[in-house]
Amino acid sequence: MMVLLVCVLAYFLGSVPFGLLLTRFAGLGDIRAIGSGNIGATNVLRTGRKGLALATLVLDGFKGTLAVFLARHFGYPAPLCAGFAVFLGHLFPVWLGFKGGKGVATGLGVFLGEFFPAGILACVTWLGVAFVFRYSSLSALAAFAVAPVAALVLGRWEVGVLFGLIATLVFWKHAGNIARLRAGTEPRIGKAA
Repeated sequence: MMVLLVCVLAYFLGSVPFGLLLTRFAGLGDIRAIGSGNIGATNVLRTGRKGLALATLVLDGFKGTLAVFLARHFGYPAPLCAGFAVFLGHLFPVWLGFKGGKGVATGLGVFLGEFFPAGILACVTWLGVAFVFRYSSLSALAAFAVAPVAALVLGRWEVGVLFGLIATLVFWKHAGNIARLRAGTEPRIGKAA
């Protein structure tokens, strides 16, 4: 019962749409009417407000890590369940008709909270691919492909399974981006969608 309660609370934490809230408080209106229509940091960056985009990135990531850390007080498997629930909350927030973000920052936050070495490797992969290719979507796909493999190679199979589930959903949410990458029409970081 306690694990179920932890998962429900983690889901609601994940459902907090920081990108939408921050842009509204900044007087920019509804972020869903800008660029790609997404509520995440990459779309917030398209407003030209780098500080807001950074705040969105940090807060979306932090809610993933926080859910995992708080769930550790309840023992195994609460952190794994909370990590998946907070991620689902971001993808499918009840407050926004279950139409949320793509889960990159929150997923990376979960990775860092669940298994720091794999989380760091995923973040470094994201930064490296972004620096070289300047595509946020490609960076995310590379990072989320690396994390499950890293967890499995380092002997954390249960974490690897969780990371694999999260990565699968991230790839699914990026289906349009993948099609645009293949067609050569995907916008680069900081450009309009």
